[in-house]
Amino acid sequence: MGLRMRLNAAEQRVWKAFETGAWTEFADPITGPGRTAGENAPTDGETWGPERTVRGEVISALLLGAHEPAAGTAPAVRLRGARITGQIALRGANTAYELAISGCHLDEPVDCAGATTKTLRFTDCHLPGLRGSGMRVAGHLSLSGSVVTGTVRVARAVFESGFWLGGTKITATEEWALWSGAMVVDAGLYLNNADITGGLRLVGARLNGGLFMSNATIRNPGKDALAADNITVEDIFEGDFHAFGVVRLRGARINGTLSITGAIHSPDTPYALHASHMEVRELVLKPAEPIEGVVSLAHSRVGTLRDDPDTWPEKLRLNGLVYEALRGSGVTRRIDWAGRDPAGFRPQPYEQLAAWCLRDGNEHLARRTQLAKLRARRRTFPLSGRIWGNLLDITVGYGYRPWLASIWFVLLLVVGTVVFAINPPRALKPSEAPAFDAFAYTFDLLLPIATFGQRELFDPAGWTQGLAYGLIAAGWILATALIAGATRILRPV
Repeated sequence: MGLRMRLNAAEQRVWKAFETGAWTEFADPITGPGRTAGENAPTDGETWGPERTVRGEVISALLLGAHEPAAGTAPAVRLRGARITGQIALRGANTAYELAISGCHLDEPVDCAGATTKTLRFTDCHLPGLRGSGMRVAGHLSLSGSVVTGTVRVARAVFESGFWLGGTKITATEEWALWSGAMVVDAGLYLNNADITGGLRLVGARLNGGLFMSNATIRNPGKDALAADNITVEDIFEGDFHAFGVVRLRGARINGTLSITGAIHSPDTPYALHASHMEVRELVLKPAEPIEGVVSLAHSRVGTLRDDPDTWPEKLRLNGLVYEALRGSGVTRRIDWAGRDPAGFRPQPYEQLAAWCLRDGNEHLARRTQLAKLRARRRTFPLSGRIWGNLLDITVGYGYRPWLASIWFVLLLVVGTVVFAINPPRALKPSEAPAFDAFAYTFDLLLPIATFGQRELFDPAGWTQGLAYGLIAAGWILATALIAGATRILRPV
């Protein structure tokens, strides 16, 4: 009763309207174009006079039962266009009434830490922060359209019907703009059109109705723009946002579609997008422009991966990535995709790609992938290994192109036949030797086992002797390569 006796005229209006839950209007309702980063929030609230000033303690008292409502009513605190001085303090409290504040200027942060409340709405407002760690909201919390000049802290909070930050503009005075680790939202978390300066911390959060960030902008250069390690999202994660800073999704579980179609700029950090050890049913990685910085999908498990080769980052860690289906490019470009690890050669991305090609029924493309893997590995060998590898590649394509050996065999056969027809070798036993045949003689030199009996009966002289030795060595190399090629043809890739 003492508090009511001290109410000013504006507060008396709020007190009376509480009984029926009616709106107390101190200004015309805001009719702006929508949720565009705090456009409708007041900019001159500090100049508003006593005729539209309400103390935070009056609002707190109403929510905590200072005014007993009449039977058969649905009381609530709803006001628009007021300046709220002092703090709305509900720390640890249990409130039974809804609070809806629109177009207001709050002088102090709202304190709801540890409280159990009904729906709380601070829409199109100007406020210096919100403290709500550990709170439980039987309804939703909305800061849509508001300008927040401090941190929103809702770690370990539980929201039964959503958390709305559509068109909210947060300018944090410290590293984190939204501190919400281990938060649970039974409906969706909405950040559409939000403008955030500072990081979003969603580590360990559980979002049962999805995460929506269409047209959001997050600025935290050189630090984490979005830290969502170990987050669990049911349904869709719509990531059409622009991030200036690192996006972390390490260990995330997305039981639906993760769609990253905005832009990420973080070239001077170890990672721009760190999404390793993640599980996602469908990953759509089609940013509006190539991601600036390293992208890691290492050791993640993806159902279907949809991407666009034109937006692949230059540095891409794929070691350990497992997927069931790929959509978005041909295998030729995929082979390049598998070899972009900044740490150098990694065999697993090639093996995984070849395995997918086989499952997709394209053994030819699987062999091309395996060939690309061996060529990439060759660059890690010492000089002797690179020389031998190049030889195997040229002759039979590491066994994946055995027809190359036939081309080399025919080419050497033609060269030898022409040379020995012009410079025939001498017969070892002229009286017993048959007529010399340059084609048969060259054929015998190239085969490890003589077929026409010419090689043992004739002896080349001069420089042709070196050619003969070279043909014999080439024949052994080609035979070995052909055997290796035949082995690869007869076994799975």
